[in-house]
Amino acid sequence: MIHFIGAGSGAADLITVRGARLLGEADCIIYAGSLVNPALLDYKKDGCAVYNSAKMTLEEVIALMAENEQNGRDTVRLHTGDPCLYGAIREQMDELDKLGLPYDDTPGVSSFCGAAAALHAEYTLPEVSQSVIITRMAGRTPVPQGEQLKKLASHGCTMVLFLSTGLLEEVEQELLAGGAYTADTPAAIVYKATWPEEKVLRCTVGTLAQTARDNHITKTALITVGGFLGDNYERSKLYDPAFTHGYREGRP
Repeated sequence: MIHFIGAGSGAADLITVRGARLLGEADCIIYAGSLVNPALLDYKKDGCAVYNSAKMTLEEVIALMAENEQNGRDTVRLHTGDPCLYGAIREQMDELDKLGLPYDDTPGVSSFCGAAAALHAEYTLPEVSQSVIITRMAGRTPVPQGEQLKKLASHGCTMVLFLSTGLLEEVEQELLAGGAYTADTPAAIVYKATWPEEKVLRCTVGTLAQTARDNHITKTALITVGGFLGDNYERSKLYDPAFTHGYREGRP
């Protein structure tokens, strides 16, 4: 069997119980070496073969998986965070389908969840934002025309940007061009969320690029933007004593 596993946001003990078990049973681990914390490899058993996919092509990864299947070996494909976000797993699964090879998928804790934990923040605050846009700035890899950052920024809701730390000058311009954020809108850069070297840098939309330069942050960071980083919000109705719902009668 081939197991796709989300490694979690960084800390080795934030992998799921299932993911840790499958790592410990694997005969071969193919891991995203440029992003996955190598401490996760401590879960492997003696004799397990380990490959760093940062140096491999899709074709090489699939060929190795197929070889393992032919020889009755279990393979773990270990991706950072949860592979459903920027994990490039669809193309792998499609190739495995063509070859008739079995696989399953174990989700993980995404780094955008790890960033919220590092910020002691809640992305969805009453009367502030009830939506989260997860996206990235167009760079060497484009985004669909309708998903340009300035268009998404026009909603003014909570935004989390992956893969954009090296483009923060452009990010600032696009966020402001959307019209809903101002230069003073709260923002934060979270470097390596949940890793031992985690760093949280609070700033504003207008100071994102300068904050990154001052702290020598060029990659492996998430950008968060929105009023959820401020102090003003409404109390939740769920725990309001005057609010009636299916489990409790409201009281004046």
